[in-house]
This record gives sequence, structure tokens and C-alpha cells, in this order.
Amino acid sequence: MSSDTPIKDHGAERHLFLWRTVVAGVIMAVMVGGLITRLAYLQVVEHGYYTLRSDNNRTRVQVVPPVRGLIYDRNGIVLADNLPAYRLEIIPEQVADIEATLDRLAEFVTISERDRQRFYERMRKQPRFRGIPIRLNLSQREVARFEVNRRDFPGLEIRAGLTRHYPMGEVAAHLIGYVGGITEADQRVIDDKRYRGSTHIGRTGVEASHEDKLHGRPGSRLLETNAMGRALRELSFTPPQPGQSLYLTVDAHIQRVAYQALGNHAGSVVALDPDTGGVLAMVSKPSFEPGLFVDGISRKNYQKLLDHPFRPLFNRSLQGQYPPGSTIKPVMALAALDRNSIDPGRRVWCPGYIQLPGSDRRWRDWKREGHGWLNLEEAIFRSSDVYFYKLGMDLGIDAMHRYATLFGLGERTGIDLPRENSGLMPSREWKNGTRQQPWFPGETLNTVIGQGFMSATPLQLAHMTAELATRGKAKQPHVLMASRRDSNASRETYEPPAAEPIRLADENDWSVVSSAMESVIHARRGTANVYVDQGLSYRMAGKSGTAQVAALAQDEEAPEYEEIEHRFRDHALFVAYAPADNPEIAVAVVAEHGGGGSSTAGPIARQVIDAALEGPRLVRSDTAR
Repeated sequence: MSSDTPIKDHGAERHLFLWRTVVAGVIMAVMVGGLITRLAYLQVVEHGYYTLRSDNNRTRVQVVPPVRGLIYDRNGIVLADNLPAYRLEIIPEQVADIEATLDRLAEFVTISERDRQRFYERMRKQPRFRGIPIRLNLSQREVARFEVNRRDFPGLEIRAGLTRHYPMGEVAAHLIGYVGGITEADQRVIDDKRYRGSTHIGRTGVEASHEDKLHGRPGSRLLETNAMGRALRELSFTPPQPGQSLYLTVDAHIQRVAYQALGNHAGSVVALDPDTGGVLAMVSKPSFEPGLFVDGISRKNYQKLLDHPFRPLFNRSLQGQYPPGSTIKPVMALAALDRNSIDPGRRVWCPGYIQLPGSDRRWRDWKREGHGWLNLEEAIFRSSDVYFYKLGMDLGIDAMHRYATLFGLGERTGIDLPRENSGLMPSREWKNGTRQQPWFPGETLNTVIGQGFMSATPLQLAHMTAELATRGKAKQPHVLMASRRDSNASRETYEPPAAEPIRLADENDWSVVSSAMESVIHARRGTANVYVDQGLSYRMAGKSGTAQVAALAQDEEAPEYEEIEHRFRDHALFVAYAPADNPEIAVAVVAEHGGGGSSTAGPIARQVIDAALEGPRLVRSDTAR
């Protein structure tokens, strides 16, 4: 290399350096521009989204469930209440050995295997820093024993809350119903927003039918939390809207008397206010303790109820379907009078049986020797089957069906309670459609005395009686009288749907039948005179009924009552209203396998009406026949 050749090319180096600087500057400018653009996008365009995410990391909304509305009777007596209750909770992350803790805890608080299973199921679904209940509804004794030993149980706390309570217990269980835990099936049909945070829902009775009023709406609490989700402080609070308080038409005193009056009989008592349609009492017996279902009934107790021979969970008032027996005779008499099929004053011979043309079969009266000569009034208060057999032959099944339907038989009443059955008022069309058979004349004879295919619920019989009491102007049965949203609001009166009155061509026909029903009680030969009229201070109108459970052969003599196996004994029925000239109460009684309607069901109806008009009677009817 010559000495004239330069060691460095400073011009080229400056050029290269400037070029590299420009490239680096451009790259840096692009990167800074991109960063600024991204920051602007995040801060301006996505500001709302990231602010919300930031708040969600910092805050948590806690749902506050509403307090369930109370249920009162017509006089303000509480029928369903919310009582303070204590529950024991475990915070899993604060307990080193949960199984050992539960074993030690069982020395002071009763912990069942079911309680443990529910606890572990909940622990798998909830964060470990939140309290999980291990026992609900601790007794005062259990609370005291735990508090004394509290220092030995870190991570366990007792919390106060509310639980549903039914002061009348089994006396009003079928009527008021009960609440139970919300299941997965419920979650699929209920309003998620309205039931957020709630654990219970109405299952039966008023609790179920008026759930929309009783439940209320949830509130919320906005909490500031740390990164782990633990609450630090409350930021805001929206109070829940409590459920409405309901006032029922039911009278707790009459309800209790009706329950006691049934004694050891399985059956039902339904009492209505004839003018308003309000249910004064509705008893189904045997019954059950509704509080068992509130926090989940044990499998053992539930199976015990299912296995009970008299089905205590079955609501006989709404679902029981019984042959109405002779209680239907006043309606059949009105039908015949309205159609001019009979002369109420004409006397008919009752030899104790009747035969259809061309048949050798004898359709017997309940009184084998017969009643002799009878007019309509005597046929009702002495309950002659033969007289009504002849009446039914003249009337025919088509007319019988039409008039019975006017009185609400064979159709649901529309009461504001769930699971009401319709009973059955048979007709030609019904038999042809269900059995593909024609209607036979003998079936008309069975139907006119309330037997055969015919069936009715106790509620339908009470409504039928209310129609007789008001001369066809009875209102639709209902249990809700009024509701109130809070203690400062006024009551909102419930108005049941208007009912179409029953109109007869001659209004005097009502008087003929009501006079006969009074004679059932007050006439010397009335079927209920001996059992009901003694010491009565008011006029009552009624009708007894005895519904056959097992049929007898044509010439077979009925055995003595005590000789009949219980399940084959006749049902005892009685319907009545009082005072006869200005009715304030209409009652229907069904005593399953109770024997005679007058002797068994009649005294029960008397006690219920006394409770409404005078006060309770102390006479029990457990052994009355």
C-alpha cells in the first residue's frame, strides 16, 4: 500500500453514520408513533371498556335478597312469618383441617351426615375465603354452647338471618303451604334477575299461588375489594323491595275449630262466606308440619310422610274427589222444580225400592222398609232415595248434568290456590267419549242420589252450598282478601272475577228447597235433628249424605257398622249454611269412612258454624256415628 492512501474514509463514515441515524430515527419515530397511537386508542377509544374492567377488579356487586312478605288471616293473625334464625358458617381457608374441625364441632352442635354432604358440595362451588353454612336454624342452646367454645374454632362464625315460620303448623298446612329451596328445575323457569340471591320459593298453597306478590325484588350492595376479591368497604347500597303482605279471607279461629272438630277422621272441612266467596276455613286431615320443608326435609321424614296410609301430603279439600251422596238432592230438586217435572205438594209412595221397566233389579232406598207417602220437602229432610229415583227418571241425565254444572259441579271453581281438581258430573257425551258406551237408565238413578260416576271435591260442595244459601248469587271462592306493599301503604283489596248468577223461572222454588233443608235440622223426623239441633240458638239449613264405598248385593243386608273393615265403610258428608234466613257461612264436611252423614259429619259442621256465629264448642266428634 502506498503512503499516499488514506487510512480512513471520513466522508464515507459520516455518510454511513448519517444514514444509520436516519434509519434509526425513522424506526424510533414509527415505534413512538405506534405507541402513542396505541395509548390514544386505549385511553380514548377503549376508555369505557378498560375503566369498567378496572372497576370490576376493584369492586364487586353483592346481591341482597328481599324479605318475603307475611301472611295474615282476616283479623290480622299471622299465618306465615319470618323469624330470626342462626346459621353456622365455615371459612375454609381459615381452617387447617376441616374434617377434624367438624368432628370436634359435633360435640357442641348436631352435625348430620347430610349437613356434611351439603357443605362439601357448596365448598366445591364457592371461593374458599367465603363463609359456607354447615348448619341452619341452630337452637339457642347450640348457639350458647358454640359461643362458649368459640376460641377453639377459628374460621367459624354464627350469622343471624330469617327463616320462614308457620305458627299454625299442621292446622293450616295445606291451605298456607310452604316454601322450599330453589332447585335446578326452578332455575330454568324463574326470572333470574328477580331471584338472584334468593334461596327459597313457594311450593304449595298460598305460598305458591301468590308467589309473585310474596317474593319481592332483590337489592344490591357495591363493595370495594382487593385483588383477591375480599371486601374492603361498601361503596353504595340499593335496598331490596320486600314482598307484599297478604291478608286472607281465612279466620284462624274457625280454621282451628274445624281441624279439631274432624278429630281422628281423615277428611276435609271447607267453610265459605256465601256473600263474598271468601274461604273462612279449609282443612285437610291428616296433615303435616310445613316447617319440615323450609330448609329441606330429611329423606327419612319425607319417606315417612309418603308411606303414611292416610296420605297427609294429599290436599283433600282441593284434590279429593268423593261421591257427594244425598247432599246433591237439593240441587236435583231445584232442577225438577224449574223444569216443572214435579209438583212439590204431590205425595209419592216410597216402599223402600224401585224397579225400572223391564228389569227385575230392585234399586233400594237406604231405609229398606221405605218411608211411606212423601212430598218433596219430606223427601229432602228424610232423604228418600226412592222419591229421587222417580224424580231422576222424569228429569233425565241431560237436565241433571246441565243444572249440576250451574252449581259448579264437575268444573274447577277457579279458586286462587294450586292443583284444584274438577270432580266429575257425568253425561252422555262424557261416557261415550271415555268409555265408548251409551248411557243406561240405571246410571241416571245412581247419579240423582250422588253415586255412580259422580264425584266432587269438598270445595265444590261448599260452593254448591253457598249457591243454595244465596239463591244462586254466590261469588267465586277465593282466599286472598287484600295485599299491602309496605307498612306505610294502604291495603289493595282483591276482587274475585264476577260470577254469573243462577236464575230460575220461579224464585219461589228456592224457598221450597231452603225450607226443606231447614227441616233436615229442625223437623222431628229430619235426618240430622237428633245430632245437630240440640241446643241450637239459630236456624240452620243443611243436608246429610252417605256415600257408598263398597256396594252390596241386591238382597244383601248391610252389616253392623263396627263389623265393616274401615276401608269399606261409607263416607260421611254434610253440607249446611246459617243463619238460614241471612246466611253468613256455608260449610261442607267430608269424613272418610265415617259412616252416617248426619251422625258423624253433622256435628262437625255444627261446631264449625258455632265457631263462626257464637264461639267454639268443646264437643269432639271422634267417635260419633
